[in-house]
Amino acid sequence: MILVDTTVWIDLFAGKKEIHTTQLTDAINNKEDLCICGLIITEVLQGIKKDKDFKETQKILDDLLYLPASRKTYIRAAQIYRLCRKKGITIRKPVDCIIASLCIENAVYILHNDRDFDHIAKHFPLQKYSTKN
Repeated sequence: MILVDTTVWIDLFAGKKEIHTTQLTDAINNKEDLCICGLIITEVLQGIKKDKDFKETQKILDDLLYLPASRKTYIRAAQIYRLCRKKGITIRKPVDCIIASLCIENAVYILHNDRDFDHIAKHFPLQKYSTKN
């Protein structure tokens, strides 16, 4: 199962041809199980200007498997942030720690275009998705 980060959805919807958007397109075409969480839904939808685009995007996201966060998710997110800080790495968006925690908790891959996830994966069992998986 693959959790697709906001960075990938935004680039896909903007029509950008990048490695991560190609990986998402391939995953969709290969009928991979894709999932999403509340934070990513909010991040993707909040930037949409037109009501019609909002509704269409919401429908796409509604069709994905939904991963709910628990208290444990948030505690692990704080631990991720704290350990990275101790290692001299400042995660720019604490939301990414929550998303990483959710992936670890559910043993799902993350497909992203955000260096913070690369930093987290060096110190935690965060599985990054690539077409080699």
